[in-house]
Amino acid sequence: MKASKTPAPPKRRQAEDQPLIEDIRLLGRILGDVIREQEGDETYALVEKIRTLSVAFRRDADHAADRALKNLLKGLSAVETVRVIRAFTYFSHLANLAEDRHQIRRRTETERAGESVEGDLQTALARIRKAGVKPDDIVSSLAHSYVSPVLTAHPTEVQRKSILDAERAIAQLLTVRDEIRLRQSAYAGGKDTLTPLEFAENETQMRIRVTQIWQTRILRFSKLTVADEIENALSYYEATFLREIPRVYADLEKALAQGGQAPSVAPFLRMGQWIGGDRDGNPNVTAQTLEYALSRQCELALRHYLTEVHYLGGELSLSATLVDVSVEMQALAERSPDTNEHRKDEPYRRALTGVYARLAATLRELTGGEAARHAVAPQNPYANAEEFLADLRTVAESLEEKHGSVLAAPRLLPLIRAVEVFGFHLATVDLRQSSDKHEAVIAELLATARIEPSYASLAEEAKQTLLLRLLDDARPLRVPDADYSPLAKSELAIFAAARTARARYGAAAIRHYIISHTETVSDLLEALLLQKEVGLLRGAMDSNATCDLIVVPLFETIEDLRNAAPIVRAFYALPNIQALIERSGAEQDVMLGYSDSNKDGGIFTSNWELYRAGIALVSLFDELNKKKAKPIRLRMFHGRGGTVGRGGGPSYQAILAQPPGTVRGQIRLTEQGEVIGSKYANREIGRRNLETLVAATLEATLLPQGKSAPANFLSAASELSAASMAAYRKLVYETPGFGDYFFGSTPIREIAELNIGSRPASRNPSHKIDDLRAVPWSFSWGQCRLTIPGWFGFGSGVEQFLAAAGNAAGKKERQALLQRMYAQWPFFRTLLSNMDMVLAKSDLALASRYAELVTDRKLRQKVFSMIDAEWHRTSDALSLITGAKQRLEGNAEMQRSVRHRFPYIDPLHHLQVELMRRYRAGDGGERLQRGIHISINGVAAGLRNTG
Repeated sequence: MKASKTPAPPKRRQAEDQPLIEDIRLLGRILGDVIREQEGDETYALVEKIRTLSVAFRRDADHAADRALKNLLKGLSAVETVRVIRAFTYFSHLANLAEDRHQIRRRTETERAGESVEGDLQTALARIRKAGVKPDDIVSSLAHSYVSPVLTAHPTEVQRKSILDAERAIAQLLTVRDEIRLRQSAYAGGKDTLTPLEFAENETQMRIRVTQIWQTRILRFSKLTVADEIENALSYYEATFLREIPRVYADLEKALAQGGQAPSVAPFLRMGQWIGGDRDGNPNVTAQTLEYALSRQCELALRHYLTEVHYLGGELSLSATLVDVSVEMQALAERSPDTNEHRKDEPYRRALTGVYARLAATLRELTGGEAARHAVAPQNPYANAEEFLADLRTVAESLEEKHGSVLAAPRLLPLIRAVEVFGFHLATVDLRQSSDKHEAVIAELLATARIEPSYASLAEEAKQTLLLRLLDDARPLRVPDADYSPLAKSELAIFAAARTARARYGAAAIRHYIISHTETVSDLLEALLLQKEVGLLRGAMDSNATCDLIVVPLFETIEDLRNAAPIVRAFYALPNIQALIERSGAEQDVMLGYSDSNKDGGIFTSNWELYRAGIALVSLFDELNKKKAKPIRLRMFHGRGGTVGRGGGPSYQAILAQPPGTVRGQIRLTEQGEVIGSKYANREIGRRNLETLVAATLEATLLPQGKSAPANFLSAASELSAASMAAYRKLVYETPGFGDYFFGSTPIREIAELNIGSRPASRNPSHKIDDLRAVPWSFSWGQCRLTIPGWFGFGSGVEQFLAAAGNAAGKKERQALLQRMYAQWPFFRTLLSNMDMVLAKSDLALASRYAELVTDRKLRQKVFSMIDAEWHRTSDALSLITGAKQRLEGNAEMQRSVRHRFPYIDPLHHLQVELMRRYRAGDGGERLQRGIHISINGVAAGLRNTG
């Protein structure tokens, strides 16, 4: 089996990539030195030999190298194998840092050259202005927008925080290295005269951090808990979100300034979080974890504010003998408990000392924590974030009025923006549970209350009638002192905790209640009734009822997506429901699931049904909102994963590929697995990714919307979908023994043992594909480099679409149609671009090594030959439609990543296969298992968007 090749880049690109090559060599050399020092020359020589043979296998399909590599790996002891795996795993991590730095470097150089960049905020605004949209209209649009990336925890998040922190330090040292180079180059009049001393010190610091990483345990000894996941997520707020989101707003306001006057943009970009509130399939999430999540989020936000207020007090040392202050500012200073003689003429400092004291008291009251400093005792806590914000605005307005606005820019204005965005809650925590759990709780409540002995067996219409009657009944369902099941107690406790949290941290702390596996209208009504049971829904349904949490249906499977609009239509057709939503804020989120729909029907059908569902839902709400004084705002929530097979891929293109009219300033999307780290661990890259979300939303909302795809495009997509889904299901669900092949040829069993998530890998303890979660399903295929969820079925779909023409002329006409679809239809172009990327990351040669783990030779040959044939069909189809002879022909950045990264990931695959072979044969123990798990970490880090 021949290994995949990537064409050599042109000379210009080679020159552009030279700094990246130098960084990779530097980090590789440092790692090699550390390995020599820590493990000895023999281990270093072994690593080098494996690398050389692996590169020969990839580059030249060298069968002699392949045989030598197999023999070498079989002869390694468990101790030697783990050392080698650690070496290549850490190299993958370090290569990521070098690549991130180069991405920032190239972006900066492009901007300095005045070139436009896709996904850049400035480029988006230039396009919008060119289309005739005025800055005031942009500001007005943003006032009604809501853009939110939502961090979720999933069992592919393999990084430990200790490793992440050390890697952030190395990333910063790479940045410093570039700064030294630029500074010295400018000082020398363009000559690159580097300071050896500075560079030597920089390299010494890197060596220290690489040594730290080598001596730090990469795996967890125990299963990741929900609390661990919460802490991991919070580290990204400290590293990126708290400071970079205010900067995004500042850059946007600066870009929209007219006549030197920057507008005030409403806080439309906010963070969301599932960790601590997502109970679907995770029995470890309870009311206690929800309370912990919100308390920790509040503590992180308040400690950030306390730090900023402390430093702000140091900066605003203005004396009343030299400057005036506003009347409101003077009153704020007078209310301060600060009576220090040294500050009696410093109203800003006195005021901020009082603000700090109130914040410290707020921290103590809401979280039980203590502030780091106390100029005066904590007192008079803020009732809410708005009170704190009012005090900060008083300070800012006084500075503006009294010629001190320049002093507000560095710290005060970003702090004000942070409070507007993050409040005391930091991020909105979504609640999620499966519809069958709600049904079970409702059934138990009704049976105990002697209202309905067998609710679950009722017909759907009877359920709806009963639920509507109960929603309008002022009495609760619970019977005092009744002994309810643990499930009922736990579920009701979550709703009660949500009500308490909203009162404690603000209404934005919890806004959404997501219902997994929404299949009927009663699924939505049950969630409303459970809200009513704890007081989250109040009032008479026919007059004044309001509901605190937006009930969000989640449509996941292919069938669910097809039923999405009919179910929502039927829900809104019920008596008083539309009026209830209007009184409760007139917002309706609908979540669309990419993961299960893909596992159900394959990549093309999943995306096509998501597209159709979006169109149908927008059409429905346009109809509902006709002649309405207060229209209901529809917001799509895209359940995207890390892999393309789970909705991953570039966010900018994904948003612009949405059907016309489906964004309208409203979008939420999940961020999962390694994608969180690759997007947001680095502050600057994090800000760029946040800008991309804003830029794409602005363009999708404000640029003239093209016409809907023509009927022949839609008809062709429907044909492609039917044929590709049939091919996908033939392999996955209709091939006898396919489940055995999957569990044998991928590390799914080892992944299930790995302590990388608080959620079980399967919903039920079985080897059925139906029961397996979509996350480990995609993750496993990525590990063995087949990446089936990202491409399988499309080649057959195209082949059958062309064959249906019946003759050569018709086939040529259909081929031309597909090429027009690619050129003119963003949905189709983006989907094919993502498939192209996935195929480039796949590798049949490496995958064949994993297939050897399947003990049934006939099954192995049958399934792998089906996969191999479809891979070539899909690759040929992409070339036919796009005109690209090589994969990634139009994606220089990804080509660079593949070229520099994959030769060093390959050894991990070879080692992983060898260890899995031994482990499954019962030849190894804990050390062997640890080696497999480290290799999973390294491969995931190298591929990046795997989960």
